[in-house]
Amino acid sequence: MYDLFNPVPDDLDNIPSVNEEVDFSEIKGLQYIPSFITRSEEINLIGAINSEPWLDDLKRRVQHYGYKYDYRARSLNYSMFLGNLPVWVYPILRKIRHRNIIHEDADQLIVNEYLPGQGIANHVDCQPCFGETIFSLSLGSTCVMDFINIETKEVKSILLEPRSLIVMSDEARYKWSHGISGRKSDVYRGKTISRTTRISLTFRKVIFS
Repeated sequence: MYDLFNPVPDDLDNIPSVNEEVDFSEIKGLQYIPSFITRSEEINLIGAINSEPWLDDLKRRVQHYGYKYDYRARSLNYSMFLGNLPVWVYPILRKIRHRNIIHEDADQLIVNEYLPGQGIANHVDCQPCFGETIFSLSLGSTCVMDFINIETKEVKSILLEPRSLIVMSDEARYKWSHGISGRKSDVYRGKTISRTTRISLTFRKVIFS
């Protein structure tokens, strides 16, 4: 059995994504990039993250870098500056810049840990707080993310695979909410997929109005 402690060989990093036939253009500004990092990079990132202190402010464990975000007030300010982003995310940011995925450098990072059964309510990231592009890297488990059109209430669901990067700009950023239902398994394209521990790294650019 392969897991984070018994990884598969690197030559299996490029297994075809289950999302290959999914039309992401239905949500303008949404990009999904499977296998954005390798399994070795994933393991190193998980190790680095777990060596840092976790906060228990929410029902799930979180880490804040760059600026601490106030979930309840949905705000941040200069006094919430924590310092530069950790060095272990620099390779990710370099790869993102190299591939011209974003046009502004992120200076805020939230790390979320999701145990089976945990999720996050559908939301649109704070518009006065953060810039026009949000991107998130998934580590560990798969899970389904639901996008809901704010006006029409149309729902689109996407399976976030380990090591994948999802990028939200334009309508995906402002006209669709996104969230993860709190359950222990997902049904996606007719298949039931059990969840294990998942870690997400969500990067944003802070703006002050």
